[in-house]
Amino acid sequence: MEFGVIVPQGWKMDLVDIPDPVEAYEAMTRVAQEAEALDFSSIWLYDHFHTVPTPTQEVTFECWTSTAALARDTKRVRVGQIVTCNSYRNPALLAKMASTVDVMSHGRLVLGIGAGWYEHEYNAYGYPYPSAPDRLRHLREALQVIHAMWSQEEAYFEGKYYQVRGAINQPKGVQKPHIPILIGGSGEKVTLKLVAQYGDACNLGGTIENIKHKLEVLKGHCESLGRDYNSIKRTAIVDDCAIAATDAEAVAKLPERLQQNVDEVRQRALIGTPDAIRARIAEYEEAGIQELIIRFEDATKLESLRLFAETCMR
Repeated sequence: MEFGVIVPQGWKMDLVDIPDPVEAYEAMTRVAQEAEALDFSSIWLYDHFHTVPTPTQEVTFECWTSTAALARDTKRVRVGQIVTCNSYRNPALLAKMASTVDVMSHGRLVLGIGAGWYEHEYNAYGYPYPSAPDRLRHLREALQVIHAMWSQEEAYFEGKYYQVRGAINQPKGVQKPHIPILIGGSGEKVTLKLVAQYGDACNLGGTIENIKHKLEVLKGHCESLGRDYNSIKRTAIVDDCAIAATDAEAVAKLPERLQQNVDEVRQRALIGTPDAIRARIAEYEEAGIQELIIRFEDATKLESLRLFAETCMR
């Protein structure tokens, strides 16, 4: 099992105790560098513009500029997005951006991408908000555009939503045959089929039982398409990790709204003592997950990362 850390960037109100935006970014860097020093495999950023569950004036750092910065602030750890909203950037431009960051990181980038969902953000920033089926159709074409940008000397693509006519993308990145693509989402008919067609990794969430079921669906798509299921890296997101010496101390780290439903939250989170969390990790591994991408509730304080690394990764 590998482990990744979601770096606090403000989206989940995780930088509110740091009023100076320069210091807030430096706190992000400290988490990323500490994760690298502790031998976590990867660091990740959300692609969102302002806070949840309620939009506020609190700092929220933009995903791709932060990805580029953290790629230079670290040396070994993989860097990715969990996940890029396809609607926010033209896919040819996104492929060019990713190629540049892959070179800047000396070949450590993972391009995480999904269809998008946060309607309030779309409206606030003036993006059209198509139906879910249309957003998935956009994503299908975008994945084809990205592959073309990474494989053709002059990329051409004529789709309903995107057209690329002789786009040159140099450099194409460091990794061969191309930068790995992680596709986020668990829709059984479309998203998981896109993973089987175009993805190098999937990202799932929810309960262990839900993850098992989704992986069986993915396996079925791979069989239908002639894709080697084991060539797809299987990752899961854990949006809430609270680790402490006692269960009560761990629960106390959660936001109050989660504490009120802690038994339900435990089904999709890592909450409790190191022994309890190791047991949950074993369940993810038995389900077929190869990497857990984890958001620590108090990541900026660093102690939780250290405790997790010392007790759950050795």
